[in-house]
Parts: sequence; structure tokens; C-alpha cells
Amino acid sequence: MTVSTTLKTATSPFLPPTDSRARVSEFMKTIQDEICQGLEQLDGSGKFKQDSWERSEGGGGRSRVMREGDVFEQGGVNFSQVWGESLPALILTKHPEAAGHDFYATGISIVLHPRNPYLPTVHLNYRYFEAGPIWWFGGGIDLTPYYPFAEDATHFHNTLKAACDKHHPGYYPAFKLWCDEYFYLPHRQETRGVGGIFFDYQNGKGPLYRDQNVKGKAAAYSNEIGKPEDRSWESVFAFVQDCGRAFLPAYVPIIEKRRSTPYGERERNFQLYRRGRYVEFNLVYDRGTTFGLQTNGRTESILMSLPPLVRWEYCFEPEANSPEAELYSKFLKPQDWAN
Repeated sequence: MTVSTTLKTATSPFLPPTDSRARVSEFMKTIQDEICQGLEQLDGSGKFKQDSWERSEGGGGRSRVMREGDVFEQGGVNFSQVWGESLPALILTKHPEAAGHDFYATGISIVLHPRNPYLPTVHLNYRYFEAGPIWWFGGGIDLTPYYPFAEDATHFHNTLKAACDKHHPGYYPAFKLWCDEYFYLPHRQETRGVGGIFFDYQNGKGPLYRDQNVKGKAAAYSNEIGKPEDRSWESVFAFVQDCGRAFLPAYVPIIEKRRSTPYGERERNFQLYRRGRYVEFNLVYDRGTTFGLQTNGRTESILMSLPPLVRWEYCFEPEANSPEAELYSKFLKPQDWAN
């Protein structure tokens, strides 16, 4: 599989370098290797099975899925890259400035569904898009517990904050608020979990918040701190690399601490019910799912984020003063976990 290349000359640090596509692709594949190795070591018995695939219009990927491990009931760590002469019409409607250029997109996507209800589901996605002089990085990471622990949410957020703070003091506050808004189910009026960070359209220029909810808290914070100094392509890429390498330190200690917690049928049924929310979000709102399907990506790889088992229950209400009720009353509402 050969990375698409386009003849270009980087005349400014704010334009992609001539080898941008190859460098980002190599990083995405490297971080896939590192994370898979760490997760196999963590699980103890589960191994990732790799499927390599090619896209007829240009590109392909490596899908790695673990099933029936000691910790992970199912999980995937996928790398993909696609390129072509023109973008789908729906994408051009949102980004008309990309018209007339060939495009390139690459990324890594992770979703892990542990079997034990006391272990949280986790999601990560980092991606890069380029069309001529137009480029941006996007993505993020968020945690979805079923029986949550405040100290786990705090550890998760502080690890991400440390990675962000290396690059800009406004990154974590802005991207944490953006995550709370993005991983939100309007029809349920609840967040998907305890959040993390999320960002999109980061090209080193303009305000940190670059999305539609101009009246939300993320936009308000971004407006409050003002437009940062322009950041180069290299600077934004370095930030994304540190975010990707923060995954294992953020997630592994939580699994190690909770993996032996005993559970019964009640906890398992509640976990399967809450997994339904994950399905609802990924099929209705998730941008990665939408982009993958619109660009004719591999459907099995795109939908590997869905849990292997799930249930829905009509008008479910958690028992008062129960751990399940605490999830709804505290953990499905945005909190300042880092503090």
C-alpha cells in the first residue's frame, strides 16, 4: 500500500511540509502498533487479529480486532488512509474551500468494550485531512464508565491535561468543554460518559473552538481567551502525537485497578443497557462513522466500534440511591474532573 503523494512546495511553516502525508501515516501506524502491544500485555490472553484492506478509489487500512479476551469482550484498534480526486458532495457542502484539490485523510480509531461492568469503555480517534493547502487535525478521546469512580475520571483527565499543557495552556480547557458538548445525546439529554478531550479543524490558525455550537461553553471559553498566536503544522502535529501517546497511561491504570472487581447479573444487565447509548451515538451523531461511510471506507472496520452485546429496555429508571442512579445524577453531567 503506497501513500498518496501530491507535488507541493511548503513555502510557509503554516502549510503542510512536502512529506506531510507520509509522516502522519507513519505515526498513525506506529501508534497502532504501540497501543496494540500494550493492550495485549494488559489483557493477558487476548490477541488482535489483523485484517488488511484496500479501497478501490485509493487507500486502505489495517483493522485489528480482539474478541473474547480476559479483559476485553471486544475491541478494535484501526488504522486507515484514503485518498481521491474529489470529495463527496456532502463534505464539499461543509468545506467548499477543498473543491478542486485531491484529498488525503488518515487516522487511528480505537474502541474497547471490557466484559466486566466495572471497567469503562474507551474511545480514541485522531485524524488528519489535507486537500492542497487546506489541512487540519481532529479527534479526541473519551471515557464511558458504567459503574464510575471519581478517582478514575480524575486520573484520566489529568493525564490528558498534562499532554495538552505541554503545547498550549488553552488546549485542555477548550477541548474538554468541546468534548462534553460533542459526546452528548440530545435526545437523551445526557453525556455519553465522563468525557475527555475533543477537537476538530485544527490548522494552527484562528480560535481554538471551530464548530457549530457558537453559544456553548467551549465557544465562550475560546472567545474569552481570544485567538492564540498562529501555530505551525509541526506544532499541531506534535500536539496530536503527544495526545496519542497519552492513551495507555490514561487508561491502563484504571483497568489494572478494577479488573478483578466481582459482579453479578444486575451489573451485567445494566452494562448492556448502557451500551445501547453507545450504539445510539455512534450511528446517529459520530463524525468518524459518517465520514468513513461517505468516503466508501470498509464498513466492518467503521462499525467495529459497536459492542458485541447490547440491550434496550423501555422507560428504564434506576433504583433510587443506587450506584446506577449515581451514574445518572453525577457522572452523566459535565464535571471539572481535572480539579
